[in-house]
Amino acid sequence: MVRDKEATKGKLLEAGLDEFAEYGIAGARVDRIAAKAGCNKAMIYAYFGSKEGLFEELLKIQIDRMIQSVPITPDDLPGYAGRLFDSYQEQPQILRLAAYHRLENGFDVVPEAEAEAYRHKVEAVAKAQMEGKLTAAFDALELLDLVVHMSILAFSTPNATRALVEKAVRRLIAE
Repeated sequence: MVRDKEATKGKLLEAGLDEFAEYGIAGARVDRIAAKAGCNKAMIYAYFGSKEGLFEELLKIQIDRMIQSVPITPDDLPGYAGRLFDSYQEQPQILRLAAYHRLENGFDVVPEAEAEAYRHKVEAVAKAQMEGKLTAAFDALELLDLVVHMSILAFSTPNATRALVEKAVRRLIAE
């Protein structure tokens, strides 16, 4: 019987998404992931090295997908925040994975994929500020932090709406 390595990895990543989002790194169980994926748990270790390796790969993939599906638009930060809000509403697992990563690894440990994406976004905001397209009331990092955290209202505030997030960001960048 020939194994399809990529298909097996895909099944493990898919099964891991729900497991890690529900239970975090420490609470996730390789037995449940393997069973849901229809694989032997040894495949987790063979392909990812460890449960933590599976989590890290999964988090990287989810961050990359988010970056691709919701690119930064410094000339329309309210729209960007609204699209992030929508994306978090549609796929709350990314926020849960990020929260578990920070809770279990410390708030200073940022996944490389996230750090690289954030650097690019800060540079884009800084460029728009230098061109006079965005307020300079905040430095680029502060402004991006505020915009991104407003979009996370979907995760922590049941009554939050996209309209509220966009309105708040419009007020934030108003001169």
